[in-house]
Amino acid sequence: MSASPAVRSLRAAVFAAVCVLLAAAGHGLATGATPPLWADGAGFLVVFGTGWLLGGRERSLSGIGAAMLATQTGLHLGFDLARPRAGMAMAGMTHMSGHGMTPMRQTQAMTPHAVAAHVVAALVAAWWLRRGEAALWSLLRWSKPLANSSKNGENFCWAAGVL
Repeated sequence: MSASPAVRSLRAAVFAAVCVLLAAAGHGLATGATPPLWADGAGFLVVFGTGWLLGGRERSLSGIGAAMLATQTGLHLGFDLARPRAGMAMAGMTHMSGHGMTPMRQTQAMTPHAVAAHVVAALVAAWWLRRGEAALWSLLRWSKPLANSSKNGENFCWAAGVL
């Protein structure tokens, strides 16, 4: 059974919201400032698009977990690039190094604590999303026979993309 565009969109929106909110909250706790709203929105759109493309069938826990880990890594890097830098008040500011003028850039290092936090958060969220995934697909499989027996069930299943 494959998912309709409506079901794919719903699944992708939930996945994107969980990923972006989790990453933004983690960055808020780690850096003291949440990513800018435009970065949250851009991250949501990228994750939503990817989730929609991959959302044609039911995914396993390992598939969702791998997607969560990759997404958390990408969002971490994207939010780090979008984070305002205190030393970057003037565009093009540079500092002297042993090899000449280099742009000032301070990145949020992937410390062992940050990596552990991302992995634990991604695995917990993946487990939670897998439970929702299993419930949704169970509901869609259950509703298919209902569509064959009643006109109202057919309307529901057509909207859900079961038929």
